[in-house]
Amino acid sequence: MAPERHKNFIDGEWVEPSTGEYFENRNPACWEERIGLWPRSGPEDVERAVGAAVGAFERWRKMPAPARGAMIKRAGDLLGERKEGIARAATREMGKILLETRGDVQEGIDTAYYAASEGRRLFGHTVPSELPDKWAMSYRRPIGVCGIVTPFNFPMAIPTWKIFPALLCGNTVVFKPAADVPHTATLLVEILAEAGIAPGVINLVHGAGSEVGRALVEHPRVPVISFTGSTETGRRIGETCGRMHKRLSLEMGGKNAQIVMPDADMELAQDGVLWGAFGTTGQRCTATSRLLLHQDIEDEFLSALVERVRRLRLGDGLEPGTQMGPLINAAALEKVERYVEIAHEEGEILCGGRRACDADLARGFFFEPTVVRGVRAASRLATEEIFGPVLSVMTFRDFEEAVRMNNEVRYGLSSSVYTRDTRIAFRAMTELDTGITYINAPTIGAEAHLPFGGVKETGNGHREGGWEVYSFYTETKVVYVEYSGRLQRAQIDNY
Repeated sequence: MAPERHKNFIDGEWVEPSTGEYFENRNPACWEERIGLWPRSGPEDVERAVGAAVGAFERWRKMPAPARGAMIKRAGDLLGERKEGIARAATREMGKILLETRGDVQEGIDTAYYAASEGRRLFGHTVPSELPDKWAMSYRRPIGVCGIVTPFNFPMAIPTWKIFPALLCGNTVVFKPAADVPHTATLLVEILAEAGIAPGVINLVHGAGSEVGRALVEHPRVPVISFTGSTETGRRIGETCGRMHKRLSLEMGGKNAQIVMPDADMELAQDGVLWGAFGTTGQRCTATSRLLLHQDIEDEFLSALVERVRRLRLGDGLEPGTQMGPLINAAALEKVERYVEIAHEEGEILCGGRRACDADLARGFFFEPTVVRGVRAASRLATEEIFGPVLSVMTFRDFEEAVRMNNEVRYGLSSSVYTRDTRIAFRAMTELDTGITYINAPTIGAEAHLPFGGVKETGNGHREGGWEVYSFYTETKVVYVEYSGRLQRAQIDNY
């Protein structure tokens, strides 16, 4: 049976791409399985979507923010009602286990409810004027069309992090999801339309980043871009947006470290690194890519950890008992293999290090969870983002050295320290040069109501989530009301 053809969503209608071309969406756990066909769109489709978003902006921005919030609340309700079906669809096209995609959808639900409440809290400031009979205040207003470009690894959570706040603030959206996960994006936009979002306010254009993403970033009528993806792509987007004076939020790479001190709860620390390094098959910007062990505990800790890693069960994420799914595609698998070749030169492979050879697993992009010991601080394994199930183990003599090792990479997203020493914990909060630090927890696990993001080459200073993202999607306008009936000159007549 021929796979189902899906469409773009532009100006409230599901429409064929102008190119007439489609790409296949396949299951990374079993590449023979075709999920469907999605539009291989082009610049003309982006032009049409941006036109619809521009046309809808004036109407949408004038709707009271609490009313916009009520629609997003309804979208959250629908996500809750359909959570299991969406999670299964996401696992089928992305690969991570059902436990994780349920969490992915739940994050979308949480983000919807948080956004709905912000519709009544888009605060400005009222402050005293320095002159008599004069009122001074600020308020926040929407900017315009937001171009939203998202990755494959959190096909529901990351789009909702961006889209819900953008809509709540009164902006309109053109959404370009990763080509690896078009089905989950389609389900999200179906829900937004059902929740009552007006035509033109949310638009979905599928396709390649080199075509659709580029056209969206370069469009002169799209003043806001929010991108999550690689640092290299983000750098190119930043150059374009800087030249065109666009507002830009970049969320990019990570090379996150878990530090284990000798006084730590060792079993808890092993739980943390298993989840942080091999959850989502290591395909998280917050994944635990480096394990920093105090030299006094290295042998004992690694012996127990490797035994647990070898017992991890690989398989289809929809199957009960599966603990780690496949990589997203062939290119990702080949990239991990290249880094394992480097590992043979830069360290000692304690377990894993090869494609899964079981007959069923050979049908997908499975790679064994890999632990590499003896990695040097300045080596490629210690400094470059792999985005796969490869854990680089390094040792340190004292906490000061661990901090230096954590901070010397070009990324600064997440960090973690396991210790029972309160002094070390509080030093970690201030000395680890990352946007997020966990104490006695892995490097993954962000919550929807707090800001998310990093420093250095991880981002450009903006944050997803929490209260800070609402500042990104709004402009501050200051208003002065003079009711003295005479000319008053600030900084002149009051002195």
